[in-house]
Amino acid sequence: MSVAARLAALRARVPAGVTLIAVSKTQPPEAIREAYAAGQRHFGENYAQEWRDKAAALADLPDLVWHFIGGLQTNKAKYLAGKLAWVHTVDRPELARELSRRCAAAGATVKVLLEVNLGGEAQKGGCAPGEAPALAALVRGLPALELCGLTCIPPPEDDPRPHFRALRALRDQLGLRELSMGMSADWPAAVEEGATFIRVGTAIFGERPRRPPPAA
Repeated sequence: MSVAARLAALRARVPAGVTLIAVSKTQPPEAIREAYAAGQRHFGENYAQEWRDKAAALADLPDLVWHFIGGLQTNKAKYLAGKLAWVHTVDRPELARELSRRCAAAGATVKVLLEVNLGGEAQKGGCAPGEAPALAALVRGLPALELCGLTCIPPPEDDPRPHFRALRALRDQLGLRELSMGMSADWPAAVEEGATFIRVGTAIFGERPRRPPPAA
């Protein structure tokens, strides 16, 4: 099945008010062009340098909206500042400050989501739920960041619904709008629990190619 056919089948199931982010990590620029030609505009990338190279290769495509959805090292914020619309994975004060500093220097503002580690998984990024209010207050006070919502990835062995519900409750507590949750395997449940963004990769592009080594 082609990328266009997969997108059409997926869009027929995604309700109005939910933004579909096509997760294009490790996919070549040609695959993104194919999805763009089929009407997709929101794309998600996980690796800063890979995204930088793709953004340059696809700079001719108008109204393409980039979302950074991977874990972000503080020293990689320089690649993103002023060059993409959304960062979904702000999870600590030092990253928020550095991203704001870099964006301010570029004369830009970026929309951000706080990543919350609801499952307490040591191998995953994300702040603890109890840390989210203080981090939200910090981000709201930074000049080049616009705090819009929350994101999470539930533990793969768990029923995702309780995690999605907990994230929605935390979002409401913080007075935010966006919820980025749900991937290829669990996005219908995420939508039922209030997701405003879903992040879908393999259901659009098929199996991922192996990630190329990062450029210098």
